[in-house]
Formats: sequence, structure tokens, C-alpha cells
Amino acid sequence: MELRDIEIFLTLAEELHFGRTAERLYVSQARVSQAIKSQEAQIGGALFERSSRRVILTPLGERLRDDLADGYGAIIAGVAKARESARGAVGTLRLGVMGSDSGMFIDLLDEFRRRNPGAELETREITFSDAFGPLRRGEVDAAVVWKPVWDPDLTVGPTVFTCGRVFAVWKGHPLADRESISLEDLADHLIGDPVGGPEHWMDGMIPRHTPSGRPIPRSGPRPSTFSELLALVAGRRSAMVAGSPATFYGGHPGVVFVPIADAPPLEYALVWRTANAGPLVGAFADACRAPWPEGSPDV
Repeated sequence: MELRDIEIFLTLAEELHFGRTAERLYVSQARVSQAIKSQEAQIGGALFERSSRRVILTPLGERLRDDLADGYGAIIAGVAKARESARGAVGTLRLGVMGSDSGMFIDLLDEFRRRNPGAELETREITFSDAFGPLRRGEVDAAVVWKPVWDPDLTVGPTVFTCGRVFAVWKGHPLADRESISLEDLADHLIGDPVGGPEHWMDGMIPRHTPSGRPIPRSGPRPSTFSELLALVAGRRSAMVAGSPATFYGGHPGVVFVPIADAPPLEYALVWRTANAGPLVGAFADACRAPWPEGSPDV
């Protein structure tokens, strides 16, 4: 029995009228009659009792209707789901990114677009001083920020990229000519304390203590953007800890980035408001979980 014939049978079983069934399915009444006669011939019994005044199901027809209804519904739902998957998510995803961090996961952005040809992707700059504000104000749908994020209204999704850390100092700074430094070195130099989000989140970038327990001083001017941070460092007013991508996109003639060799890797994750999760955010999270062609985009 063809799927179309099953559809005709189930529709007639609901309408109990050949004319209405034909109109509903956009076929001729003769096509409906032909399909029912063919089914009855294959089964070997009448499915409907017909008269000039009414159409009713026979007991055999009732059993067939009950047996076919759930299976037909599952088939239609499966086909619809497959079509939706093939089309991908649709709409516009607004992704919050700090500075030029999107340069660290260009391949991921391309993968999202490949998987979801009906979707648009907009990257919008956010700053460390208000990294979560745009999420809560509905200005972006998701953001890529370093971990940890413990805010109860936010969901932390998959890792987008990982990187090391650098110490941004001015040319001529005592550490500027070093190939690398250790976290212990930070205890001996004044570090700026940027305006930022929750304390635990800022501590994820700039620890409060060295591995041996020595306090790392944080005071002085408080930048709220990366450009302000670079200006303060170049002006010899502050030194700063930053993610290693700053080496690539944060160039400044008066600033030197020295790797912090023993700093634990920074994980940047996809984060969104739990109450604002949707298909587009889910589609981007799925793209994040997909294997990278040449491994994880670690820096």
C-alpha cells in the first residue's frame, strides 16, 4: 500500500465523505474512490459501507484505521524532522565576541554557515567590562567568553577554543626582554585591575595568588576596554594579563607580550541565557562540538 493511499484512507476515515476528502487532499473524487477500491481488493474485505446518504467504516476499516494512524503519524513526523535538519536553523544568530577573538575560530563560523544555509551570523563586539550585559539585555543571543562562568541565569556550553596567557608590559619593562615568565613573577610587579564582570570570572584571567601562595597585586588604573588597556600599558601606567590571542590582534608599538609559561590554559566557551536558548544557539553549539578538521583551535 502506497503512502499516499494510506493518507487517502485515513483522511476518508476522518471525513467520512468522498468529496471533502478529495478537496482536503487536492485530488479528484475519482482518485479517492480508486484508492479505496484498490485497498479493499488488496486486503480482501470492505473498509467502508457506502450509501447515497452516508459513508461509515466497517469493523475491518476501524481496525485498519487504528493500526495505521500511529505509524503514519510517525512517518510524517520523521520526514518533517529530516527536512528541518537538511535546511538547518533559520534566522539571525547574534554572537558576542571580545575584540577580534573571532579570528581564533573562523573555521567554526564557516562550519555553522555550512550546516545552516538558511541562517545569518552576526558577530558583535563585547568588552570584558560588560561581557554578560549584552546577553541579559537581549543584544546578543550567545557570547564566547573565558571560563569559569558560574552565574545561575547563564548556561555554559561547549568549548570554542583554548589559549595560553601573556603578560602585557611596556617596552623597557624589567620583563619585556624575557622569552617567557612564570606566574611567580607576577607577584613582583603591579598589575592593573580591569573593570569587569563577576569577581570569580576576572580571577579566571588574573589569579589572586601565585602557585606558591604569594599575592599578586592588582591596583591602579581600571581599563574597561582592550584599547584602554593597551594605552595604559604603553604609557607605563600598568601591566596586564591577557589571553595569548592578544599577541596576534593586539599589536601596539609601545607594548610587548611575554608568554606566561606555567599559566593553565584559558578555555573560551559558548555561553547563553538559559531562558533564551533557541534553535540557532543550539545549532552553533552543535557546530562547536563537531570535530575540527585539524584538531582543536588551541593557541
